[in-house]
Amino acid sequence: MTMQFFSTRDQNRKVTSSQAIAQGLSDEGGLFVPESFPQVDVKALCGLDYPALAAAVVREYLTDYDPAFLTEATRSTYGAAFGGKAGYLAPVEGDTYALELWHGPTCAFKDYALQLMPRLLVEAKKNLGRTEKTLILVATSGDTGKAALDGYHDIPGVEIAVFYPTGGTSEIQRLQMATQEGANVAVYAVRGNFDDAQTGVKKVFGDKAIAAELEKRNIRLSSANSINWGRLVPQIVYYFAAYAQLLKASKITFGDEVDFCVPTGNFGDILAGYYAKQMGLPVGKLVCASNENNVLTDFLTTGTYTAKREFFKTTSPSMDILVSSNLERLLYHVTGSDAEVAGFMQQLAATGSYTVRPETLVAIQETFSCGWSSEDEVAGEIRSRYEKDGYLCDTHTAVAFHVAAQKKRQGVPMVVLSTASPFKFPRSVLSALGKTAPENDFEAMQQLEAATGHAAPASLAALRSKPERFDTVIAPAQIAEVALGYQA
Repeated sequence: MTMQFFSTRDQNRKVTSSQAIAQGLSDEGGLFVPESFPQVDVKALCGLDYPALAAAVVREYLTDYDPAFLTEATRSTYGAAFGGKAGYLAPVEGDTYALELWHGPTCAFKDYALQLMPRLLVEAKKNLGRTEKTLILVATSGDTGKAALDGYHDIPGVEIAVFYPTGGTSEIQRLQMATQEGANVAVYAVRGNFDDAQTGVKKVFGDKAIAAELEKRNIRLSSANSINWGRLVPQIVYYFAAYAQLLKASKITFGDEVDFCVPTGNFGDILAGYYAKQMGLPVGKLVCASNENNVLTDFLTTGTYTAKREFFKTTSPSMDILVSSNLERLLYHVTGSDAEVAGFMQQLAATGSYTVRPETLVAIQETFSCGWSSEDEVAGEIRSRYEKDGYLCDTHTAVAFHVAAQKKRQGVPMVVLSTASPFKFPRSVLSALGKTAPENDFEAMQQLEAATGHAAPASLAALRSKPERFDTVIAPAQIAEVALGYQA
């Protein structure tokens, strides 16, 4: 049976998985969701290694792809590039664990999707008989940009432009993007915050005149953000991998619930956990951990989403987001109403706010709980976690550890998703450990190595000697000009 996908805002717009991945966003601005959740043999999946597990999970959704292609693609993606640590679960304290998702080439969890997704896009175009050039526009709060650039650089038939908020990433994150190699890549700093960049990119996707002009040049737009289904489906896999490792280590028996605490910005990573649960994985609670930009904490507590609020630049910049795009998918799954979701999104665009029905909030709260961490709490968590358990974590993971401690259920294992290497944010981590951090990130990286005995990933240390290629700063309104500057 072929899995169909339809838009969260219009159920009549049905596409295949290849179309959903090639297109990225539905024509009217909705996000593609699967028509149903496949039920899988969880016990059998738990016996597979990571590449085979990935193939088995994504195959359930990408039904118009050749299974042999998916087997080969996942095997080559999750091999050497992840250093044998794909989906690695580290014990931390008692029955709290860290799912370390930063052992890939760019040292962030985004690698799990964005190392596989270029292969999925090329194959999707082949499946659809398309030969046009694909222009990928990416808004990033830090990690997605580098992971997308690394995955898509020099892929034939693809151009990629990344937009990040100027001053809104760590210096290491900025340099990862600014030094990116490849003939088909471009990087722009955008004045404003991540939401300004994301809104600018979404406007381009929704502009029919831009699409028509690019089509004349044999160019089609697509996305590598988590609004694209191809970003979400690979992230489902590591929830199964975490459960499998707990089973193998005899920390649980099959059928026991496991809770997951996820540092959350755009709601994609935690939504992948919801999909895993819907497929039959015994997920208990999904704990949504926010920083001081706690719009999701408020929503999951009150049912009112209010994006018009003060924006904070924090030490966990990948979560400095006020408009969480993937929440739209959850709202669709819970309400089952494209008209209701379209109404919420119209209200959000017009007023910056919307409120769900009480029964919708209750249904969401059955699976999701939430909490947030202040900047002081994040720093304190990094320090106490290192001093108490010898575990070194980055700022985003510290947000989740702090919230996980508040939401931990007696007797239920808690898996914290560790989303980035601490060496991507060396100044913040070093300061949290009580050291005086130098202004230079590379000096901070060396001092962090000396203070902890941990080695920085080679790819991050090497940034110091790489030439910067991109330094253009633009206004959000100029994102459209960038898109229209491309030729086939």
